[in-house]
Amino acid sequence: MADRYQRFSNSGVGRVLVKRLGLPNPTPLRRHRPGDPALDGPVLLGAAPGGRLVDQVAGVCAAAGTEMVTSPADAHGALVFDATGVRRVEQLRALYDFFNPVLRSLGTCGRVVVLGTPPERIADAEEQVAQRALEGFVRSVGKELVRGATAQLVYVEPGAEGDIASTLRFLLSGKSAYVDAQVIRIGVLGGSAVEPDDWASPLAGKVALVTGASRGIGAAIAEVLARDGAHVVALDVPAQGDGLAEVANRVGGSALQLDITAADAPARLSDHLRTRHGGVDIVVHNAGITRDKKLANMKDSAWDAVLSVNLASQLRVNTALLDGVLRDGGRIIGVSSIAGIAGNTGQTNYATSKAGVIGMVNAYAPVVGRGITVNAVAPGFIETKMTAAVPPVIREAGRRMNSLAQGGLPVDVAETIAWYANPASGAVTGNVVRVCGQSLLGA
Repeated sequence: MADRYQRFSNSGVGRVLVKRLGLPNPTPLRRHRPGDPALDGPVLLGAAPGGRLVDQVAGVCAAAGTEMVTSPADAHGALVFDATGVRRVEQLRALYDFFNPVLRSLGTCGRVVVLGTPPERIADAEEQVAQRALEGFVRSVGKELVRGATAQLVYVEPGAEGDIASTLRFLLSGKSAYVDAQVIRIGVLGGSAVEPDDWASPLAGKVALVTGASRGIGAAIAEVLARDGAHVVALDVPAQGDGLAEVANRVGGSALQLDITAADAPARLSDHLRTRHGGVDIVVHNAGITRDKKLANMKDSAWDAVLSVNLASQLRVNTALLDGVLRDGGRIIGVSSIAGIAGNTGQTNYATSKAGVIGMVNAYAPVVGRGITVNAVAPGFIETKMTAAVPPVIREAGRRMNSLAQGGLPVDVAETIAWYANPASGAVTGNVVRVCGQSLLGA
């Protein structure tokens, strides 16, 4: 859906009025386009004394063809700081010393990435405190950045230093355009990276199931996974058959019409994937519905339908596919929502189901085994037909009340899912990343 305010604010007259009146000024975000450089400018790399990730970051930049410098330049595409050496509170001063002189040199749609050690894995109390403090720093920096720049914190488990490539490549690119002020953990629950033969086609030879694939976010997920080399099995209810076939044909995949809530759906799906494709590598639980009413006015059928589609069906499908259909090293990826984290008026059923998706990640990721990872995305305000139907005043508030002052696009969700799906993300599990531009009032 067109964001008329953003177009106006980036016009000649609009820029003058926005600045004079102090209005939100959304910068057009730089998203991934094949063949374009990941960043507009070099990566400036710094570290606290004793940091353990400098060599790994340098290696990732070199392999990706991204210029890296260790001395400030006139302009930077990204600022990366290895804070794993911060073990005492006074050592947090290293953050100020690195970022204060160079933050203004960060270019349009630039990136800030801070690397740390998972606090929950640290025995020393003061070091644990110092590492936990990084979260407040990154979230605040994310709210201070301008011109479409973003900030992220990546906690890397000791021993997982070699597993950071997929995450750094994602964060230091336009693929993470609408991901801001997030905390990502690598290696905390084990796992290891398997680097693809071709980073431009990391999912070559993989089979990906995408539910709710006939339109909106689901269609975008199918397109991005196919772009990355996967054969996509696009699934939706028979009523969406025409749109589903169009998506499947467009991405060179196959369509499967199935009501995922039917009693026999898990068995039919398992049989289809085993018979037609020999199994599946990536499962994206995107199918979802809304039946919005305040709880006092909600009919039980609306409650039951939302919980059935958005949550119960996912658990039943997982049980079936984990019985030998989802291959070793597979991926289970859920689509949650900011509503499942913060709640939303008139959406008790929806928020309950989406919080349950996060619960699925928490429950499955530590125990699923066989190299399978379990993660989720939590979209915020994404420009879809659903948000286009929101009353105009609420819609504008949803767009502007984040650090990037605009709504995201379905492709932003899809790119985050593709990062999870990458074989090089084998140590990225148990994460819930919010694709929301960072709320101005919270994380």
